[in-house]
Amino acid sequence: MDIKNLIKQANQIGDFFGAWPDPAQGRAEVTNHLKRFWEPRMRRQIIEHVRAQGGAGLNPLVIEAIGQLEPMGEGA
Repeated sequence: MDIKNLIKQANQIGDFFGAWPDPAQGRAEVTNHLKRFWEPRMRRQIIEHVRAQGGAGLNPLVIEAIGQLEPMGEGA
């Protein structure tokens, strides 16, 4: 999938959950959404984008949420 589309989708998810009053809960919900609804290859691409490009184009909440995927082995 095109990384620009993944960035757009991830930011839309982040915008939705970023409106939650508790930022930690919003971040957790973004992470959970990516785990539940994104295919592994989509997760791998967005993780690689964060590693290689510092998450250029992604909102900070999304970058933090993506960081939570890696320790769980979601990038594999």
